[in-house]
Amino acid sequence: MKKNQTILVVDDQPDNVFILQDRLQREGFRILTAYDGLTSISIAENEKPDLILLDVMMPGLSGFDVCERLIKNRLTSSIPIILVTALTDVEDIKHGLQSGAFDYIKKPYNRAELIARINSALRFSETQRMLIEIEKVNTYAATVLTANHEIKQPLTLINLSLTAINRELGKDEMRKDVLKKRVEFIEGATKEIIKILGKLSEIKKPILTEYVNDLKMVDLNSSNNGDDSSNQF
Repeated sequence: MKKNQTILVVDDQPDNVFILQDRLQREGFRILTAYDGLTSISIAENEKPDLILLDVMMPGLSGFDVCERLIKNRLTSSIPIILVTALTDVEDIKHGLQSGAFDYIKKPYNRAELIARINSALRFSETQRMLIEIEKVNTYAATVLTANHEIKQPLTLINLSLTAINRELGKDEMRKDVLKKRVEFIEGATKEIIKILGKLSEIKKPILTEYVNDLKMVDLNSSNNGDDSSNQF
C-alpha cells in the first residue's frame, strides 16, 4: 500500500480525532480533520481524500446522512467511507452499509484491525480506479477503430472521385456531366463522414460490440448512446 495517501477523519469529539490522527500519521498517512457533517462534506469535495473515517453519532448531520450525501455527490461518490461508531445494533450496521459505506468499525476498535480495514478499503478503491482507467483505454481504442472502419469507405469514394476528376480535367474536352457526377459522390461521402462523426460525438455511454481478433467497436446504432442520463466516457 502506498504511503502519503490522504484520510479524512470526521468526529465531533476532538479527543477521538486526535487519537485517530496520531495513529494514522504514524502509519504514513496524510490526515485531514472535520468535527461536523457539513464541514466534512466541504472538505471531501475540495480535497478528494483517498478514504473517509466517519463517526456516526454527531449533532446536526449524522454519519449516515453525511455518507448518503457523499455517495450521491459525483465529486465524492468514489471515495470509500468507513463508519466508526459505538452503535452495535444489527439494524444500525445495516443502515450504515445501505447508506453507501464501504465498511463499519465498532468502537472501541483494535489498532491492528483499524489499519487492516483501512488498507483493505484503499486497495479496493485503487483497484476500482485501475478498472475505470482500463475501461477508458478500451473505449478509446474501440472509438478509433469504429471511426476508421466507418469512415474508410466514404474516404475511399472521395479519393476515387478526385482521381476521376483529375483525369477528366486532363482531357482536351471535359464532360461536365462526368465532373458533376463525381462532385455529387464527394458531397454524399462528405455528408456520410459528418453523420458518422456526429454519432460519435453524441455518445454518452458507449456500447461495445465484438469485431475481429478480440477487438471491439462502438455500436453507433444503439439507442443508449444518446442517453443523457448516462456518464460520458
